[in-house]
Amino acid sequence: MQLKKRLIPMFITSILASSVFATEVQIATKPIATNTTLSAPPQQPLQQKAPRIQIAILLDTSNSMDGLIDQARNQLWQMVDEFSKARKDGKPPVLEVAVFEYGNDNLSSKSGHIRQVTGLTRELDRVSEALFALTTNGGSEYCGYAIQTAVQDLQWSNQQGDLRAIFIAGNEPFTQGPIAYTEAIKLAKEKDINVSTIFAGQYQKGISSGWQNGAVLAGGNYMSIDHNQQIAHIQAPQDQKIAELNSKLNQTYIPYGAEGEASAQRQIEQDRKSREISVGLLAKRAKSKASTVYNNSQWDLVDAIDSGKVSMDDLDSEALPAPMAAMSPKEQETFIEEKKDERKKIKAEIAELAKERDKYVAAEKQKQTKSETKTMSDVLTDSIRVQSGEKAFSFQ
Repeated sequence: MQLKKRLIPMFITSILASSVFATEVQIATKPIATNTTLSAPPQQPLQQKAPRIQIAILLDTSNSMDGLIDQARNQLWQMVDEFSKARKDGKPPVLEVAVFEYGNDNLSSKSGHIRQVTGLTRELDRVSEALFALTTNGGSEYCGYAIQTAVQDLQWSNQQGDLRAIFIAGNEPFTQGPIAYTEAIKLAKEKDINVSTIFAGQYQKGISSGWQNGAVLAGGNYMSIDHNQQIAHIQAPQDQKIAELNSKLNQTYIPYGAEGEASAQRQIEQDRKSREISVGLLAKRAKSKASTVYNNSQWDLVDAIDSGKVSMDDLDSEALPAPMAAMSPKEQETFIEEKKDERKKIKAEIAELAKERDKYVAAEKQKQTKSETKTMSDVLTDSIRVQSGEKAFSFQ
């Protein structure tokens, strides 16, 4: 534990993101005010039939892991962008991400010092919010216990061909704790969940402390990273325009239900947190928001109706934002269609600018000395590409 005194800025942002996913958000939410019980139409909503990539990220939040967490915050949207390129049978997948923390003395010993921060969710702003809220303290790191908790507590897909994956990151021996990692991995394999391990430290040390063996048994990948490597966001000429379009994009969202307004504010807050780090990071986030994997059907009427999650006939006026409550049904339909069309146009503009930005950033990186060390985003996206290929996913 002496290792863990000074390691804090790095392990979705921009895992995530990300975190990658059409189940309900598995965190407590207030019910939507309706005059009838919201239920699925006779046929299953389209997103439930779509291929899914489900990722649970288990982060060690003991004293030395500040750098790991910081990498996650800084690279979430970069990872999400990678997942947006995935296709299966020509269809983009639903991306769902969950976050757990383990090894923090602030967490109850009765739960093995483990906490589910978010369940598997498509609402990626919740994942971003969760990562920014994490802090480190002390720690007893029980990897087997953490894996078992993720396997048992999350709502994993049972659809054949979906990708289900756990990524656990930390730097203490993999063998610690009351639950043998071999037993936890056995449970994961029974549900066809791949478990990959990310050792925050030297590659050989991760091997000697059991991290490689855990991945081998689970059919996943063993990787090591420099969790203290600072993430640099290259600023590009397109960033300011992308930021302006991002603000306009937010205006196309129509919050509904008891959680609508709070979720809309969460979206804006995560924009702010990204921009505080770098306008370059905000540009990466905006690019992800313009992709197919960024979906807010839990609280946005445009996404909800487009995906078949709700029908306007099911919603009481109390569930609608004030401007819509006074509209006639025809006016409401027109209003939603206008927002949908506006969003489509803005997303297309962001996507075009993002292509130009990517070319600029790639050219700038060519001028820099290439680092031989890998970060969370590097190893996670590399591993997901391999695992996705085994499930017949391809990347554009």
